[in-house]
Amino acid sequence: MPTIHRFRNVVIRMYASEHLPPHFHILGPDGAAVVEIAGLAVIARSGRIDIREALRWAEANGAVLREHWDRLNPEE
Repeated sequence: MPTIHRFRNVVIRMYASEHLPPHFHILGPDGAAVVEIAGLAVIARSGRIDIREALRWAEANGAVLREHWDRLNPEE
């Protein structure tokens, strides 16, 4: 489970052999979220995690996220 980017209180991670749609995980001390790469729709969320900073980073780095997804999930 590679960490793609680290912030003060949260990290963006991505897992291999994942289900569609292409997505990433935002994990923090107070919860977690799953976010679709295309469009940045929040698929799932738990706890009281603040995902604003991670979403701003993801918006500016969509190509990086897609590259990681394609490398970790080559069959999708």
